[in-house]
Amino acid sequence: MTRLDITMTTPIPELRPFVDQKTVVLTSYRRDGTPVPTAVNIAVDGNRAFAKTWSDSGKYKRIRRNPDVTVAPSDFKGKPTGPSLPMTAHFVDGADFERARELVEGKHPIFQGILVRLTHKLRHNTTVFMELKPR
Repeated sequence: MTRLDITMTTPIPELRPFVDQKTVVLTSYRRDGTPVPTAVNIAVDGNRAFAKTWSDSGKYKRIRRNPDVTVAPSDFKGKPTGPSLPMTAHFVDGADFERARELVEGKHPIFQGILVRLTHKLRHNTTVFMELKPR
């Protein structure tokens, strides 16, 4: 189970609006440039943010092809509630993977720490974490 007393480093000014934000809309792009918005949970740590997905999702495939994304505050359904920020996404492993897990599941313990983790296991999906940095 994830700890709830996570220590995060001070966020850079561009990421401050996302510190207390539960859900954001992350927009990735298809090969033809069509934007695809997706609601995700986010956690901020210093000059970067993290989000979780699985390795056979469309979002994962689109970001591997094109790491340019935008992130905007949103309601839980993914309807934007504020301006978007251009960011670059890439998938992490090792210590960064563990840090991302600690932050995302620590900020969202019931949904990400239990429900999403269980769903990934039941579907035999590989969980991946993306690091998001402002461009």
